[in-house]
Amino acid sequence: MPAEDSGATQLRGDVLAAVEECLAELGEKGVSRRLWAGDCSLWPGNASETAQRLGWLHLPDTMQAHADALARLSADVGSGVIRDVVLLGMGGSSLGAEVLNQVFGPAAGQPRLHVLDSTAPGAVRAVADAIDFARTLFIVSSKSGGTLEPNLLYEYFSAEAATRNGRSAGEQCIAITDAGTSLERLARKAGFRHVFTNPSDVGGRYSVLSLFGLVPGATLGMNLPLLLTRARQMARQCGPDAPAQGNPGAQLGAYLAGCARLGRDKLTLITSPALASFGLWAEQLIAESTGKDGKGIVPVVGEPEFDTVDYRSDRAFVYLRLNDDNNDATDNRVWKSADAGFPCMTVAAEDAYSLGAEFFRWQFATATAGALLRVNPFDQPDVQRAKDASTRVLADYLARGSLPRVEAPDTPAGLSARLRAGTYFGVMAYLRQRPDVDDIITTFRHRLGSHHRVSTTIGYGPRFLHSTGQLHKGGPNEGVFLQIVSAHPDDLPVPGSKYSFGVVVDAQAMGDLQALVALGRPVARVVLERDDPELLARALESVS
Repeated sequence: MPAEDSGATQLRGDVLAAVEECLAELGEKGVSRRLWAGDCSLWPGNASETAQRLGWLHLPDTMQAHADALARLSADVGSGVIRDVVLLGMGGSSLGAEVLNQVFGPAAGQPRLHVLDSTAPGAVRAVADAIDFARTLFIVSSKSGGTLEPNLLYEYFSAEAATRNGRSAGEQCIAITDAGTSLERLARKAGFRHVFTNPSDVGGRYSVLSLFGLVPGATLGMNLPLLLTRARQMARQCGPDAPAQGNPGAQLGAYLAGCARLGRDKLTLITSPALASFGLWAEQLIAESTGKDGKGIVPVVGEPEFDTVDYRSDRAFVYLRLNDDNNDATDNRVWKSADAGFPCMTVAAEDAYSLGAEFFRWQFATATAGALLRVNPFDQPDVQRAKDASTRVLADYLARGSLPRVEAPDTPAGLSARLRAGTYFGVMAYLRQRPDVDDIITTFRHRLGSHHRVSTTIGYGPRFLHSTGQLHKGGPNEGVFLQIVSAHPDDLPVPGSKYSFGVVVDAQAMGDLQALVALGRPVARVVLERDDPELLARALESVS
């Protein structure tokens, strides 16, 4: 198939007409020009708040001012003393860094990067067991400075480092946050090694090209000037004077919105093998940006391949193709889907550093699609709904010494009766993510998805609460959900708190369940005796 064109599309009939209609609408309304001018009337919602979220447009230029500081950081951590870097973050402050970590890895002489965005005790313990506390640098990453998960993780790792090393952990810590936050004040008081203050007009899921992505990239020894150069080149192609037909971001946005308008709202992302982790970031960007007001695009990421007869007419495909990767299997998969009549768009990446361009393209496309679908891509009201519910559950625990009982309205065995054309099945696993668990869930997704001819998704909690959780609750009522939790025989205390990490992750799961139930979403719950792959595999057998 023609993959060398960075926006090659294979569209037919009503899809072609819908995308062309969207492109014409973008041109007639001057959407690109108005976006660059900061015209917040493009989207519904609070215009003054939206105006404080458009700084991502200028990051390829504004981040140049930090080039020297980032180069010094890279040299500092690559001096041989530091063996590991642990990023403590959540959502937008961690997913971009995880993509860079998986795609590039550490350069020669640079330390390993561990991205920890989970409160599951097993996940916390696994990182603690993998590092030498005396030779580890901790990055505390939070835009607001008040995000629960990184704050609790900081309390744990700073206390462990101080106990094991016999001194304050401040010199082993870096903060990335907005100016004036509680995290900035804590970092300066505790004598953190570095304090990076990010532009405040950049929202979390649009922040990968800001310090939230670049600081972790510096510890990996990445060529950050090249990454930003690629982003700057894409920004110019998406500039205010570029016609919609020749604007890569507008083209992708028109494709996303045009397909969604036709009910093809299950956006199935296929990538070259080396770029597989890109889906983690794109999933949050699209789901959290568009999934509200009963509307939304459902990103389907990491799904195993089905026979084309098992795909329904709610599918649309995007293929992010790395030109020098082993693309035989993915090329064939996309070719078969296009040949079967499904809309496919191919986006070609020259090399790994083209991620800089893709980050910008997809952000621009998502903002554009929001304008076409009339949703605000810069707020996340239903994320707060789940946070509030979790806070109430924790308050109950502190008052009573135990967590409340939560009943799901459906049973795992009965969920299949809820599946029909246009629905998707979402697995919400409050477990430690690891390869054997991934394999079990992938096998389950293939079995269930091909049998019922529905899209399937997987989210690891609590990470997905800051990502697809918004879509689950604020998007169209198309999801059928299975929540998986476990008991915690290996629980860990949170220093200075009356609860443990196990209590926190259980409260987050309960809060999310309560929010879904209140909205009438179909959801069942499985409780494992412990976080164990064999128990997980047996539990999933009950869902047919």
